[in-house]
Amino acid sequence: MVKAHLVNHTHWDREWYFTVMDSQVLADQVFTEILEELETHPEANFCLDGQTSILDEYVNTHPENLDRIRELVKDERLFVGPWYTQTDALIPDAESILRNLYIGITEANKKYGKAMMIGYLPDTFGFNAQMPMLLNQAGIDSILFWRGTNFDTQVSSPYFRWNSLGNDEVIAANFPFGYFTGQIGLDAKEKMDSFISDRYDPNIKFLHEHGNNNDVLMPSGIDQMNIVHNIAETVKKINEQSSFETKISTYQEFVDVLRTKDLPGYSGELRLPTYSRIHRTIGSVRQSIKKQNFEIEQKILKRVEPLMVIAESAGIKVGKGMLTLLWKKLLESQAHDSLGGSVSDNVAEDIMHRFKEANELADGIENLIKKKIGDSLKLGDNELLLFNTTPQSFDGFKKVSIMARSKNIKFDNVEYQSVKVEKHYPMRKHVLKMTEKGREYFDEPEYFSLICKIKVQLKPLGYTIIKFHDVPAKSEEVANNTDNYIATNDLKFEFTNGKINFVNGDEVILDFISLLDSGNDGDTYDYSPIQGEKESVLPFTECRVIHEDEVFEKLIVSGEEFLPGTLESRLSGKRDKKFAYQLVISLNKISQEFSFKVIFNNNIESHRLRLRINPNNEILGIKAGIQGGIINVTNKKVDEDWQDKFDEKPVNIYNFDKLLNVNGRNNSFSFFPKGLKEFEFDNRYLYLTLLATTGQLGKPNLAWRPGRASGDTTNEGHIMMPTPMAQEKGNWEFTIGMKLNKINADSLLSREINGAFDQSVSYQKQTLNLFINRLDNKIWPTEVSLQIPRSLSLVAIDNDVVVSSLYPSRENEKYLIRILNDSDEMLDVANKINSEIERVDLFENKLNQGTKIMPHTFATFKLRNMINF
Repeated sequence: MVKAHLVNHTHWDREWYFTVMDSQVLADQVFTEILEELETHPEANFCLDGQTSILDEYVNTHPENLDRIRELVKDERLFVGPWYTQTDALIPDAESILRNLYIGITEANKKYGKAMMIGYLPDTFGFNAQMPMLLNQAGIDSILFWRGTNFDTQVSSPYFRWNSLGNDEVIAANFPFGYFTGQIGLDAKEKMDSFISDRYDPNIKFLHEHGNNNDVLMPSGIDQMNIVHNIAETVKKINEQSSFETKISTYQEFVDVLRTKDLPGYSGELRLPTYSRIHRTIGSVRQSIKKQNFEIEQKILKRVEPLMVIAESAGIKVGKGMLTLLWKKLLESQAHDSLGGSVSDNVAEDIMHRFKEANELADGIENLIKKKIGDSLKLGDNELLLFNTTPQSFDGFKKVSIMARSKNIKFDNVEYQSVKVEKHYPMRKHVLKMTEKGREYFDEPEYFSLICKIKVQLKPLGYTIIKFHDVPAKSEEVANNTDNYIATNDLKFEFTNGKINFVNGDEVILDFISLLDSGNDGDTYDYSPIQGEKESVLPFTECRVIHEDEVFEKLIVSGEEFLPGTLESRLSGKRDKKFAYQLVISLNKISQEFSFKVIFNNNIESHRLRLRINPNNEILGIKAGIQGGIINVTNKKVDEDWQDKFDEKPVNIYNFDKLLNVNGRNNSFSFFPKGLKEFEFDNRYLYLTLLATTGQLGKPNLAWRPGRASGDTTNEGHIMMPTPMAQEKGNWEFTIGMKLNKINADSLLSREINGAFDQSVSYQKQTLNLFINRLDNKIWPTEVSLQIPRSLSLVAIDNDVVVSSLYPSRENEKYLIRILNDSDEMLDVANKINSEIERVDLFENKLNQGTKIMPHTFATFKLRNMINF
């Protein structure tokens, strides 16, 4: 007899086309009624969507209900967590996903008594291949989800064992018809016969037949839906009419049933739109959200958290609650709709405001730490405090800002320097100064803001002081010339006949990089091509070369083209807006590395911009970074009758994280885009999506997504919802690093990622401009000075180790380092860290697993944080 496990729940988007404030109004009524129903019906239970943030917000306005919630959680009748917010699984950093779990589980345990330890993601738009590993890091060995499966080509059953790239595994339960598979609303109760015959029993039959499952999961709930009243009576009526047995169950109970089953196995990502839409092109929608999210992630991971470790070693106490608050501000915008960008403009404004707050918190914490250390070291006016925020030695270039009276300065004991004027501050007359005599007025001399590139060697995780001084003025170098190329050794980029060519020794790759434009008839979920339109190559017409000095050169190629200004213009064939753009190719002759910067003011609506890269007219293989690893990507054939098999076209467009490695005919190229998340490739070219702009939340009948509109906009009683902000007008800059590889093993590529996204962190005591660092003039020196050395290095880890993060421990005077073994072999770090280390889990519980790390997984270690004089 087939048994259906009915689980009552609500799916609760914190925001979508409605805002967080709207959501809280709805929760005020729904959550209160949930508590009342559970207390009066002891046979009932309820899952509160797997995220603690929505319950936190409810308790803030209903503190009197906290004890009621705790009692129901204790009795395993109300289930909360494990997430803080329902994470997107393809766009955030791996560390963001882990911190989401850490905060969700820790705070659910502390506030409410217990977290539901299931990776519950009922509405996420697809999953990366390392999700099992990330869940295992938090002690979770199961996942329940909706989208992304195919029971013909991936796995034969909705219930299976999902394996990561390594040895991590979770029990996976998929509900192919959504979290509303067994939804019991008032209409279902009133028309029970048709509900069972037309929906309920056919869904159970499908789940049974795909995998011969005698136990199937029937989630019962939908967005913002209340608890089913008197569920025992309803289930009794279902059992009287259904061909199958139904029991009131919980997600935990069902997972425990699956533990006893012989389940099929699967390894890989889950992004096929077989039974539901996956929105395969959402990776470039509302690029402003994705770009800001990426930049804040890097700021926290590469700057704020390591600086907090350094600060604590120096005796500077920054509340760890500040770091939690910072992460929460970011995580609140990482749910699938929020980070995907499939939201109203009203919500997009809220997201950008939270990013603003997160940036202010991050910058403020950094400012506080650097100022306190600078004051303790009694920095002079001609001294620069330079940090290495990685636990590995550094040999390369740092970009620093200096305020100086002279525009001609020289750094002591650096291998190389380049100094450029960023801004001139002219003399100001009659400036007020408070002295011991009171108010005095004087003429403030001119000064300069300088951007300096210095080549330095830095010890791991610490700081050093570099002095600089004025030097005699030198003649201004001529920046521009008539050259059409930049070059170093055998490598060269040149602009010839309107094309950008790349030369590597005897090999010449013509038309190496191009900018492409096409119309976008899509919405905030998906790009949609315009029927009959071909993607056009935007012409480059002129170039100039800037030789900054003997090391740094730039090839600046520019162009302009008349394009259709609106979707209506494009459909009617009008080209009525001039669109101007630049591609800046930068060269560092010492490191022999190139980078690209695409610059434009977007004044065009409803279009897609992409970079096309040509690795010599042949692509032999693609590797893509994902959260916690690197995968090989292969295109799948898309059948002409795809509409008969899929809810949307399974286009070969992919998400990635930080790295794309392309094997061409004779070269292996690595690209490190900052904030871009979407790519495509064919036999000849790699395509990187910069923008896909649109003016609608949801539209019906897209070329690749036929039928109803996503976003409810064509549902009964709904309206089309314009999103002018999603046109992404304004100034844009995208930066992409490039490196040639002789070896492209995953572990080596992962190390290159760390180097490509290295940060320059420095501090100069300000006397000329007290607003360069926003909080400087309000962080007063204390009478008790800290005893810290003028140069500091806390720990050293071999440079061949891939460090995912370094951040403060909950324990004072300790910190955590997370290491990725992105290889096929066991990695022993015993002799790679010059400190005593303790193996711990995500929650800092001691593990007896030693120093060996399994392939393709993370390991976390705890270290003591002390300065040794």
